[in-house]
Amino acid sequence: MTMNTLPKHLSITLTALLIAASLTACGDKAEKKTATQVAAKVGSEEISVHQINQVLSRTNTANATPETAKAMSREVLEKLIDQQLAVDQATEEKLNRTPEVVTQLEAARREILARAYLQKIAAAQPKPTPEELKKYLVEHPALFAERRVFNVQEIIVPKAPGVADQLRAHAAAGKTIEEAAEMLKSQGIKFQGGSATRAAEQIPLDLLPKIHALKDGQSLVLEAPRAVTLLRLASSQSMPIPEAAALPRIEQFISNQRATEAVAARIKHLRESSKIEYLGEFTAPGTAPASAAPDAPASSTVAPANADLTPSVIDKGVAGIK
Repeated sequence: MTMNTLPKHLSITLTALLIAASLTACGDKAEKKTATQVAAKVGSEEISVHQINQVLSRTNTANATPETAKAMSREVLEKLIDQQLAVDQATEEKLNRTPEVVTQLEAARREILARAYLQKIAAAQPKPTPEELKKYLVEHPALFAERRVFNVQEIIVPKAPGVADQLRAHAAAGKTIEEAAEMLKSQGIKFQGGSATRAAEQIPLDLLPKIHALKDGQSLVLEAPRAVTLLRLASSQSMPIPEAAALPRIEQFISNQRATEAVAARIKHLRESSKIEYLGEFTAPGTAPASAAPDAPASSTVAPANADLTPSVIDKGVAGIK
């Protein structure tokens, strides 16, 4: 039986084990010299406390009691033992030399090295000052002092002459989404609709001020090149965030934003300063794919339940402030 004929879940598990083993192989000898504690031996191979702690560092142990932490360490150790047993067998059967595994190991190595470099760039960015945090707090009341949770309804209509004006008149008259749907049906106009509840931080910053300005029962119309959206605020609830709770979130958000911008700038510089040659069928590279579907309105919100559309941008929210 080859890896290609193994059940999918078992193949994935073994591949993960082999990749993990390979990535630590280069440092095995050095680690054995520096490790002062050995948790277990599997044949001639040692499993160190450092390895256990490394796995635990990727687990949420903030609220763990000493007893729970000890139990978690034991569980991790047992999994590392299972892993080492599988690695030993894979090596004995020379699976580490098969083209499929070699390719996966190299791909994992590339990914880890690239991620380490980008993390280094991100970590080098300055932290926001207290003044910057306060400034952001004041400039975005809809996210904090005036934060609300919105129950939003919407109808998305393909753009056609007169449709946007009809929907604006409908919104100005304070009519419901159901009445808008009936109006469109009577004219044979196809549409898609949906609803959802979203907190302020779950709405993109460019759209939030428009929704925040609405009162319950009010609607607005959003236009995009190929679609029109009628958005109605069915109801909302005031749920402000105190300053003490808001400041750490703002710090995380600004830090994430700076890291993202720094990484993007660095990659842009590397592309501009490096020789990149496209070959074969990729000789003439096309433009980068758009980040949003062209049919979806630029400021659309809730993805319709049965819509054949890219998920709405409202779901992206404000990273780091959630």
